[in-house]
Order: sequence, then C-alpha cells, then structure tokens
Amino acid sequence: MNVFIADDEQIVLEGLKYIIDWNELGFSICGTATNGKDALDSILALQPDLVLMDIRMPKLSGIDVVEQAVSQGFEGKFIILSGVANFKMAQTAMRNGVDFYLTKPIDEDELTKAVISVRDEINDKTHQEKVYKQYKSKALDSILSDILHGTADLDRLDIKGLHLDANLYQVIAYENYNQNYLYQTWDFEKIFRIANEDQTSFYVLKSDMQNIILLMGDSALSKFRRLLERYQNSPMKGSPLDSIFLTYGHVVSRLSDIPSSFRDVQTLSSRRFFCKNNQHILSYHELEHEIETPVLIKKNTSNEYADRFVKYIESNNSMQLRDTLTELSDLMYHTSSTISGIRHTLIDIYISVKQQIMQQFPNTEIPFPPNATVIDLLEKKYYLYEIIDFLKEQFNFMMRSVGVSSGSNTLDDIKYYIRHNYMNDLKLESIAPLFGYSSSYLGKLFSQKGGINFNAYLDKVRIDEAKKLLEDPNLKVYEIAAKVGYKDVNYFHIKFKKHTGTSPADYRSHNNTDNVMS
Repeated sequence: MNVFIADDEQIVLEGLKYIIDWNELGFSICGTATNGKDALDSILALQPDLVLMDIRMPKLSGIDVVEQAVSQGFEGKFIILSGVANFKMAQTAMRNGVDFYLTKPIDEDELTKAVISVRDEINDKTHQEKVYKQYKSKALDSILSDILHGTADLDRLDIKGLHLDANLYQVIAYENYNQNYLYQTWDFEKIFRIANEDQTSFYVLKSDMQNIILLMGDSALSKFRRLLERYQNSPMKGSPLDSIFLTYGHVVSRLSDIPSSFRDVQTLSSRRFFCKNNQHILSYHELEHEIETPVLIKKNTSNEYADRFVKYIESNNSMQLRDTLTELSDLMYHTSSTISGIRHTLIDIYISVKQQIMQQFPNTEIPFPPNATVIDLLEKKYYLYEIIDFLKEQFNFMMRSVGVSSGSNTLDDIKYYIRHNYMNDLKLESIAPLFGYSSSYLGKLFSQKGGINFNAYLDKVRIDEAKKLLEDPNLKVYEIAAKVGYKDVNYFHIKFKKHTGTSPADYRSHNNTDNVMS
C-alpha cells in the first residue's frame, strides 16, 4: 500500500516521513507536497491508498483537497493533521470523507493506531471486494452456462446490467491441440483480448479441458474472423495458435438462439476424432456436409474388409489396398457408430487380417506385434487418420513380407496368388479385378504368356497339393478333395485321373508301396 504526505512546513514534512516505521506498518511513501494544489494533482495521479495531510495548506486547504479529490473519484483514505483542536473543523473534515482528525504536535502512538486502523479497513475492503468479485464471477458463470444450455429464464435476467445485450452472438471453444497435455499451453482468451480492445464484448466460461467464449457484437465477431484469416492464411509453426484446437458455431442475432451456436461447438468437438493431420480449426460449415442418414456398420463389415485386404496383400496390389483404406476411412466418417465402436471395428479388421495372413503363410516369419500391444496403441490414438495410417503401414509390411519379388511380372503375381489360395473358390472373374484387369484380358494374358489357361493351371496346383496330402494315410479322399478346393469328390476324382492317369486311391496305394520298398 502507498501513502502520500503533504505539509507546508518542510521540517514537519520530513518529520512525518520518519515519525513512524511506515514499511513495518505495510506502507511505502509514494510522494510528498508542500501546497494544496500540488497535493491534489499528485493524489489524482498517484492514487495512493492513504493521504496524511495538514489542514492548513497554501493554494488549497486540506479540506478543499479532500472535497475535490473525492468529487473526482479518489477512493483512498485521509488522515488530517491540524495545529488546533477545532471540533467544528473536525466535524466538517469527517463529513467530507476524512477518516481521522489528529492535532499537532503528533503523538506517535496515536498516529500509529490511526494508520493501523486505516490499513485494516483497506485490507477488509480489499478482501470483501475480492470475495464479491468471486461470487459475482461464479454467478455470471452460472448464468452463462444456463444461457448456453438453453435453461436460463431470459425474461428475469437484467440483460443490460450483465452487459449481454448485443445485435450478434457467436460461441467458440478452445482447448489444447496436443491432447497429451493436461495443462493449458496457450490461453486463447489472452490472445483474443489483445486483439480486442473492447474487453466487455465477450465472456469466457472456463473448464479443465475446454474453454467457452461467447462473442457479442459486430466488433468482436469481425476481429475474431480477422484473427482466423490471419492464422489460416499463414499458420506459423510454433505460434500460440498452433498449440490450440478451436471450434466455433454459427452466428445468431438473438440471445435465445445462443444454445444453437453452442450445440454446433459441442457437435464439432465430438467430431474432432475425424480431423485431418494438423487440422486446428473446425467451423460450423463442416456441419453443412454432414449426411442426414448415417451409415450403419453391419456385423460382417469387419470380416468383409479384412477379406478384401488379405486378397490385396496376397496379390501385391498396393493401389487397391490404398483405395480400400480410403473407402474404409470414408465409411467410418459417415457411420452412426460411437468413436469407441469405430476403434473396435478397425482393431477387429487388423486382427482378422493378421490371423488370415499367418494361416496362409505359416512358413513365413513375420514379426507381428502382439494383439494386446496393437489394441492398446489404437485405443490411445486421438484421430481416425492415425489409425488408418497404422493399418496402411502394417498391411504394406505384410505385403512386402509375403509377396513375390518386386521384379516379378503380372503373370508371376497371379500364379503366386493361386498357389496360396487354391483351396478357395477361385474364378478368373474374381481374381482379375485384384490385378486391375478384365477377366477376358487376363484370361488371354494367362494363356499366351503362361502356355496354359487359368483353369488348367488352377487344377494343376490343386492336384499337386492333393498328391502331398495323399501321403497322409489318416486323411480320407473326400477330406483331401475339400482341402484343395473341390466341393464335389467325384469331380475331384475326374480331375485327379486326368492329371495323373490314376485314381486318388490307386495313387496313394502305389505311392505308399514305393515308400515301403525304398
């Protein structure tokens, strides 16, 4: 706290500076004056907490200084000193806002008691004002919360008294861009306050993770737009705005419509999972592109996509792999499922692809991460694009691990695919799209460059595998037929005899006899 001392006698003025220990009592001397005019000018300029002043001063008396200072808004305390004990003068001084009237010569103890009393009164007032501001702030926060949620009784609110009257309103919200940070890295309110000279044109409702700002009036809204334009046109890396994630709702013209702008913000915040890489801002314009009827994720969606990814991995088709991941991402964006449900669907797809690849290529050592590790990793991803990027990375890794050499031609890729999928219902019509060809073109390519047509090659691969399985005496012929892709055992017999000149049973018998003799 500061004290200002004024007396027309220099020797008395010096004495008042040292008569008591001002610092010990919590005061610092901020200035002195020897006439009333200078005292008044200094008091209004310095705004001290306490003024100690002689009542008889040249140019302006002590009472005149008090009257004029108070009339011009000075709220500090006064202790008046007088050379005579004049009750009427003391009464006049008290009536004009003087706190203590002391007579000279000044008694040190009496002055100390007066200063302590003034100090305690100032402290009490400061505390009360602080408490009042806290209660007022809490009350205003509660009112703003009710307005945002549409539960406020607007007819009973003093809109002008609360400075809530404006021609336009807009709700914005901000939080950390890096969601790993539990504390606020930059306060957008401070950034906006610097850009907005009229500090009463917006209110802030703070919470632990997200802060809401209610903009009011043309000036605040236009400055907000300019701030956004400046950042979006040249988003400087490492700037304060670069650490903030911002959402804002549409502009409304009535206080009663503020909840609709707030709902925009809530919806956008809930859709943050779908933001692109390094996207810091979501506006209400994004909601205009929302599909009215969300797509439903079916029970077999995971299996369908997993099967497609396995085919692309086996066929070394990176283009189809990429396009299907984009398609999957688009499906997740438009689904009605929860964020948790989307995560689980994508996790199921990964695990299913991994299991199928392990079954298809049991002799290929692929260092897959444990399922528990993948689940934990994907559960912690904040954005859809991060999960899609992970799947892309993993699927490409699988493709490199199990695929044919990069120098192979299309025919080699197709043969490789057949050798690992002969047990399935393979048809030229279903394989051709995997390699980007029509079935007719691929059939001609196979015959011309391979010297054998597609079906003949498929039968050859199946019969070669059947020969290996016939070495196991525990397997029935019909079981072997199913294992190599023939649903009809009679058809299997026909194909087997065509390729080997004998039946499966005779082949097994002859082969086992040769093994015993050898």
